[in-house]
Amino acid sequence: MKIFIDADGCPVVDITVRTARRYGVECTIICDTAHSIQREGAETIVVDKGADSADFRLVNLVNPGDIAVTQDYGLAAMCLSKRAAVLNQDGKRYTEDNISGLLEFRAVSAKIRRSGGRTKGLSKRTAQQDNEFEKALEELIGEGV
Repeated sequence: MKIFIDADGCPVVDITVRTARRYGVECTIICDTAHSIQREGAETIVVDKGADSADFRLVNLVNPGDIAVTQDYGLAAMCLSKRAAVLNQDGKRYTEDNISGLLEFRAVSAKIRRSGGRTKGLSKRTAQQDNEFEKALEELIGEGV
Protein backbone atom coordinates (compact mmCIF):
# COMPACT_ATOMS: atom_id res chain seq x y z
CA MET A 1 0.00 0.00 0.00
CA LYS A 2 1.16 3.49 -0.93
CA ILE A 3 -0.47 6.89 -0.57
CA PHE A 4 -0.45 9.34 -3.46
CA ILE A 5 -1.40 12.99 -2.96
CA ASP A 6 -2.71 15.20 -5.76
CA ALA A 7 -1.03 18.11 -4.02
CA ASP A 8 -1.88 21.08 -6.25
CA GLY A 9 -4.30 23.03 -4.05
CA CYS A 10 -4.59 20.21 -1.51
CA PRO A 11 -5.15 21.44 2.07
CA VAL A 12 -4.28 18.10 3.72
CA VAL A 13 -0.74 17.42 2.49
CA ASP A 14 0.79 17.77 5.95
CA ILE A 15 -1.86 15.63 7.64
CA THR A 16 -1.46 12.92 5.00
CA VAL A 17 2.34 12.84 5.22
CA ARG A 18 2.29 12.83 9.03
CA THR A 19 -0.29 10.01 9.13
CA ALA A 20 1.56 7.95 6.52
CA ARG A 21 4.80 8.31 8.47
CA ARG A 22 3.07 7.30 11.72
CA TYR A 23 1.78 4.09 10.11
CA GLY A 24 4.93 3.37 8.09
CA VAL A 25 3.20 3.79 4.73
CA GLU A 26 5.10 5.14 1.74
CA CYS A 27 3.77 8.53 0.63
CA THR A 28 4.25 10.39 -2.65
CA ILE A 29 3.35 14.01 -3.30
CA ILE A 30 2.60 14.88 -6.91
CA CYS A 31 2.50 18.51 -7.97
CA ASP A 32 3.35 20.73 -10.89
CA THR A 33 6.15 23.26 -11.12
CA ALA A 34 3.83 26.06 -9.95
CA HIS A 35 3.28 24.27 -6.63
CA SER A 36 6.55 22.51 -5.83
CA ILE A 37 5.81 20.95 -2.44
CA GLN A 38 8.50 19.18 -0.42
CA ARG A 39 7.87 17.42 2.89
CA GLU A 40 10.20 15.36 5.03
CA GLY A 41 9.15 11.73 4.97
CA ALA A 42 7.55 11.85 1.53
CA GLU A 43 8.80 11.57 -2.02
CA THR A 44 7.86 14.51 -4.25
CA ILE A 45 7.33 14.19 -7.97
CA VAL A 46 7.17 17.51 -9.80
CA VAL A 47 5.63 17.46 -13.26
CA ASP A 48 5.49 20.14 -15.93
CA LYS A 49 2.84 22.77 -15.44
CA GLY A 50 -0.09 21.96 -17.64
CA ALA A 51 -3.67 20.85 -17.67
CA ASP A 52 -3.96 17.66 -15.65
CA SER A 53 -0.27 16.70 -15.87
CA ALA A 54 -0.14 15.90 -12.13
CA ASP A 55 -3.38 13.93 -12.41
CA PHE A 56 -2.10 11.78 -15.25
CA ARG A 57 1.16 11.05 -13.43
CA LEU A 58 -0.74 10.01 -10.31
CA VAL A 59 -3.13 7.72 -12.16
CA ASN A 60 -0.18 6.08 -13.93
CA LEU A 61 1.51 5.37 -10.58
CA VAL A 62 -1.45 4.21 -8.49
CA ASN A 63 -2.09 0.48 -8.13
CA PRO A 64 -4.86 -1.65 -6.63
CA GLY A 65 -4.81 -1.30 -2.86
CA ASP A 66 -3.15 2.13 -2.89
CA ILE A 67 -4.77 5.28 -1.54
CA ALA A 68 -5.16 8.47 -3.57
CA VAL A 69 -5.97 11.82 -1.98
CA THR A 70 -7.62 14.28 -4.35
CA GLN A 71 -10.46 16.72 -4.66
CA ASP A 72 -10.68 16.14 -8.43
CA TYR A 73 -13.67 13.98 -9.37
CA GLY A 74 -12.18 13.01 -12.74
CA LEU A 75 -8.95 11.83 -11.15
CA ALA A 76 -10.93 10.03 -8.48
CA ALA A 77 -12.87 8.14 -11.16
CA MET A 78 -9.64 7.10 -12.92
CA CYS A 79 -8.11 5.89 -9.63
CA LEU A 80 -11.25 3.94 -8.78
CA SER A 81 -11.01 2.21 -12.16
CA LYS A 82 -7.56 1.02 -11.06
CA ARG A 83 -9.09 -0.34 -7.80
CA ALA A 84 -7.43 2.21 -5.53
CA ALA A 85 -9.17 3.74 -2.53
CA VAL A 86 -9.78 7.47 -2.97
CA LEU A 87 -10.39 10.14 -0.32
CA ASN A 88 -11.23 13.79 -0.72
CA GLN A 89 -9.83 16.50 1.52
CA ASP A 90 -12.80 16.24 3.91
CA GLY A 91 -12.36 12.51 4.47
CA LYS A 92 -15.22 11.46 2.22
CA ARG A 93 -14.48 8.34 0.27
CA TYR A 94 -15.15 8.26 -3.45
CA THR A 95 -16.81 5.00 -4.45
CA GLU A 96 -18.30 3.37 -7.52
CA ASP A 97 -21.69 4.23 -5.99
CA ASN A 98 -21.14 8.00 -5.72
CA ILE A 99 -18.66 8.94 -8.44
CA SER A 100 -21.16 9.11 -11.32
CA GLY A 101 -23.32 11.62 -9.47
CA LEU A 102 -20.28 13.70 -8.54
CA LEU A 103 -19.07 13.76 -12.15
CA GLU A 104 -22.54 14.81 -13.31
CA PHE A 105 -22.60 17.60 -10.71
CA ARG A 106 -19.20 18.78 -11.97
CA ALA A 107 -20.46 18.85 -15.56
CA VAL A 108 -23.57 20.85 -14.63
CA SER A 109 -21.49 23.33 -12.61
CA ALA A 110 -19.09 23.81 -15.52
CA LYS A 111 -22.02 24.45 -17.87
CA ILE A 112 -23.40 27.09 -15.50
CA ARG A 113 -20.01 28.83 -15.32
CA ARG A 114 -19.54 28.73 -19.12
CA SER A 115 -22.89 30.44 -19.57
CA GLY A 116 -21.84 33.27 -17.25
CA GLY A 117 -23.41 31.94 -14.05
CA ARG A 118 -21.71 31.55 -10.73
CA THR A 119 -21.40 28.55 -8.47
CA LYS A 120 -20.67 28.53 -4.76
CA GLY A 121 -16.98 28.21 -3.89
CA LEU A 122 -15.44 26.27 -1.04
CA SER A 123 -16.06 27.36 2.54
CA LYS A 124 -13.21 28.26 4.89
CA ARG A 125 -11.53 25.08 6.06
CA THR A 126 -12.21 24.00 9.65
CA ALA A 127 -10.32 21.95 12.21
CA GLN A 128 -13.23 19.49 12.18
CA GLN A 129 -12.66 18.83 8.47
CA ASP A 130 -8.99 18.15 9.18
CA ASN A 131 -9.93 15.73 11.98
CA GLU A 132 -12.48 13.92 9.79
CA PHE A 133 -9.93 13.55 7.01
CA GLU A 134 -7.27 12.17 9.35
CA LYS A 135 -9.72 9.71 10.90
CA ALA A 136 -10.87 8.48 7.46
CA LEU A 137 -7.26 8.07 6.29
CA GLU A 138 -6.37 6.10 9.43
CA GLU A 139 -9.39 3.83 8.84
CA LEU A 140 -8.32 3.13 5.25
CA ILE A 141 -4.77 2.36 6.35
CA GLY A 142 -6.13 0.09 9.08
CA GLU A 143 -8.28 -1.77 6.55
CA GLY A 144 -5.20 -2.39 4.44
CA VAL A 145 -7.34 -1.30 1.53
